[in-house]
Amino acid sequence: MSGVGVLDKAVVILAACVDGASLAELVERTKLPRATAHRLAQALEMHRMLVRDTQGRWRPGPRLGELANAAPDVLLTAAEPLLSALRDATGESAQLYLRRADERICVAAAERASGLRDTVPIGSVLPMTAGSAAQILLAWEPPEAVMPLLPRCKFTGRTLAEVRRRGWAQSVAEREAGVASVSAPIRDRTGRVIAAISVSGPIERLGRRPGERHAMAVVRAGQRLSGL
Repeated sequence: MSGVGVLDKAVVILAACVDGASLAELVERTKLPRATAHRLAQALEMHRMLVRDTQGRWRPGPRLGELANAAPDVLLTAAEPLLSALRDATGESAQLYLRRADERICVAAAERASGLRDTVPIGSVLPMTAGSAAQILLAWEPPEAVMPLLPRCKFTGRTLAEVRRRGWAQSVAEREAGVASVSAPIRDRTGRVIAAISVSGPIERLGRRPGERHAMAVVRAGQRLSGL
């Protein structure tokens, strides 16, 4: 224990909710007074460190993953040459995205040098409601973290299930008219998805099924960046 009482109690509550916990279960597992456990769990829920599932039980929330997803230098350093190689192999612009709440941020990119292209500058903030990278960043999230966002998405829960099944995502004119993209997950050493790697370009070049052209290359790039 750190000696900081409120912090220590909050950590105990987070640990007790790993597999889901009702208020009664929280009290039993943490040995905290009922009022204290309830107050702290509600506060953690407000900060999205806990969420309620369909049975009203608290579970770890998306904010924990978002904090862990801050781009580590090792990932960005490794991504730069791989994005350039992916761009050269596919002939399309390549990007690396991280999630921040209901947005995604382009943290690294390798642009096609000339011709018609989809340019996403580093630092660009894009929605989590459209695009193949958004599909990747949501597909492996728990349902309670995805369902509130789905009504605003241009893709469906069935789309995300298909992404999980095949291991990559594609989009056509979903984020922007005339643009298609293909994305794959980047995972940490535990297998958790922490980022999305993508290629994007004009539909007239990528076609209506861009995954048929580029999924294999994007998936391999994601695999090489996973587990760093």
